[in-house]
Amino acid sequence: MTEEPQPVWHVPEPISIHDVTVDETTIIRVRRHGNPDGPRLVMCHGNGLAIDLYYPLWSNLLDDYDLIIYDLRNHGWNPVGDIRNHNLPTFMRDYEQVLESIREEYGDKPTFGVFHSISALVALLAPTKGSGLSGLYLFDPPTCKPGVGYEEFEVAATRAANLTRTRTERYKTRSEFAGVLPYMPTFKNVIPGIANLVAETTLGESVDGEGFVLRCPREYEAQVVEYAGVYAVSINFDSMVCPVRVLGADPTLPYSYLPTMDLSDILSIDYDFMPEATHFMIFERPEECAASVREYIQSLTPT
Repeated sequence: MTEEPQPVWHVPEPISIHDVTVDETTIIRVRRHGNPDGPRLVMCHGNGLAIDLYYPLWSNLLDDYDLIIYDLRNHGWNPVGDIRNHNLPTFMRDYEQVLESIREEYGDKPTFGVFHSISALVALLAPTKGSGLSGLYLFDPPTCKPGVGYEEFEVAATRAANLTRTRTERYKTRSEFAGVLPYMPTFKNVIPGIANLVAETTLGESVDGEGFVLRCPREYEAQVVEYAGVYAVSINFDSMVCPVRVLGADPTLPYSYLPTMDLSDILSIDYDFMPEATHFMIFERPEECAASVREYIQSLTPT
């Protein structure tokens, strides 16, 4: 029996590209998609990934929203720089500079942040605490609580970092990489075509022309995971100055990345979890995720 051909996701060319200089040696390449007349959504991604990989999510929002997407430094469209600057405090500074530059370049209007995983953690910890935003929608930010919760998180983070350091960094073809992904626990329940999209968006041609390499080197990815717990335990939802909705993975499921905490006891945020969905819920149920983002924005937007 022959396998069914996988659907191909084609990420469209952006309407415009704006380079944000965040320090002496680093730019963040910001891209605009969608409807410039709609409310603005600023979107970023998880550790080791790329925002173009989230196209199955944001493709559902193109008609109605002004989408501004960007990759974390050393990810996606951005060049790889010094690993010493690849950390959460630097991500926070980049985030605030990117938001300010977006306002300067595209004008001031209602703006919502839509972030997943590490970029969601960045948005929660950044000094501005959501100032200037009309709301934040966060998919499964890495959070942990003192005590047993923190200990479990740290054990999982160490394990994840060690596994990341053993990843293959170079592939002869993108198809070779895509063929490996279905055997990884994190990609067990993703929709068809995601493996090829991962290969297309997270691998780049090697400088020596010999195959393809990870756009975010494995040591960079591991370094962020390793120190995530130090920052995740310090989140203070009560300090946020804009509305926040968190959609978590199902906390009853075995996790394949980092533990998902049930945040239902925190009254200062709008929290829910997606039943039977993992940390990679965006790649498992992108239409449902997009519908939830849309509903949240509409609930905050005056009619």
